[in-house]
Amino acid sequence: MVDYEYNYYEFSKRCSLYKKDMIFPLFVDENDKFQELNVMPGFFKIPYNSIIHFLEKIVENGIHSVILFGIPKLRNNQATTATSTNGIVQKTLRLIKSNFGNKITTITDVCICQYNNTGHCGLLEKAKKIVDNDLTIELLSKIALSHAISGVDVVAPSSMMDGQVQRIKKKLDTNGFNKVKILSFSAKQCSSLYKPFRSETFFNKSVSEIDKSTYQVSYYNPRQILREIEMDIHEGSNMVMIKPAMASLDLIYRIKSIYQLPLVVQVVSGEYSMIKAAAANGLFDETWYILNLISELKRAGADKIISYSSLNISKYLL
Repeated sequence: MVDYEYNYYEFSKRCSLYKKDMIFPLFVDENDKFQELNVMPGFFKIPYNSIIHFLEKIVENGIHSVILFGIPKLRNNQATTATSTNGIVQKTLRLIKSNFGNKITTITDVCICQYNNTGHCGLLEKAKKIVDNDLTIELLSKIALSHAISGVDVVAPSSMMDGQVQRIKKKLDTNGFNKVKILSFSAKQCSSLYKPFRSETFFNKSVSEIDKSTYQVSYYNPRQILREIEMDIHEGSNMVMIKPAMASLDLIYRIKSIYQLPLVVQVVSGEYSMIKAAAANGLFDETWYILNLISELKRAGADKIISYSSLNISKYLL
């Protein structure tokens, strides 16, 4: 009989897979009960009142970086709750910092889709019903500032609005938060692989198929992806991001070959769900596959990896 646990660990040693390279996505819910996501088996929305206990488990397993996605009770077309002092992300940040201090690096998703009735990552012009870029980046900068005031270490604008990094950096610096870092979702490719995240976590199925192609970057234009990254670096981003991860190995390699900033990749919800479905049907060993995937992403040039599987595989990492 093969000793799989031994082989998992030996593989991690050979490939230099470290816990410090992993970032755990944390869905914090204003509702008061745990809820497993229907199409993301094994992954839960965590109620605010259970955050401390859950984070203790994460820290015990050697994961010290989390990216927060807030799930509010109230949404409207202006996403007004996104900047609230007592918003779900803001009060969670204060709770984490008061209980864990610097033991946990906090990253926050800076977007409005989960606060916005339309499902879009930007505010819509009333007359044309298209995303108003300038109005949106002003709101994003206010969201980032509210997160900084609440104690965040890194803000991660993910709306793919032009000029979002520059506007956020100016807002942070002007208000004395120049030490807060910016992780820009520079190359968020327009993909069907975000559907589990949208339909099961934030919105009903009527908006899960919403078209965001006017502001997310296309798969088939690598030159545009490189331009997006170069612009964000020029505007002051400290780190850059590309997602989805599995079909981006060529881009990860090219980006890391050109730019020296830390590169973060995300194995997104659709990728996680496909892995889970294949493993549940006996097509492959889930842990082996994830360890191989992380190895591939690091080999291509990724410095940090956001993965829903971070906690599950942490015991096999160095």
